[in-house]
Amino acid sequence: MTDDLPRIRVVSAELARDGRYLLTQRLPDAVLGGLWEFPGGRVRDGEDDDAALRRAFVDRLGIEPVIGDPSMVVEHRYDTYVLTLAVYRCTLADDTEPDARRVAALAWVGPEDFADYPFPGADQQTVDALLREM
Repeated sequence: MTDDLPRIRVVSAELARDGRYLLTQRLPDAVLGGLWEFPGGRVRDGEDDDAALRRAFVDRLGIEPVIGDPSMVVEHRYDTYVLTLAVYRCTLADDTEPDARRVAALAWVGPEDFADYPFPGADQQTVDALLREM
């Protein structure tokens, strides 16, 4: 029963440029290390989604996104917790380029190539939903 498991809220960015989306690879020693995801991070106690997303971008990519409207929210049960993932449509200033500071790698990927990037369960749900919208 999911009610007995801890709940974690995470925010991420659906960030597109020239038809490609920004993906980041989790550090090898992180939970679900080596998998790819839309950039973002965990929402800390006392933090709202906007603040968490800005903090994650600055910390992991050295840039600040322009946060837009919510795109979707998915819930995914892992073995030891339930994750709620809120995705926001974001943009970057034209001259802004992310830097892989606290991620293993980053890539701008077209939707036709998403299958080449393994995603964690919750993130795969967002990718699937995004592909259905196209």
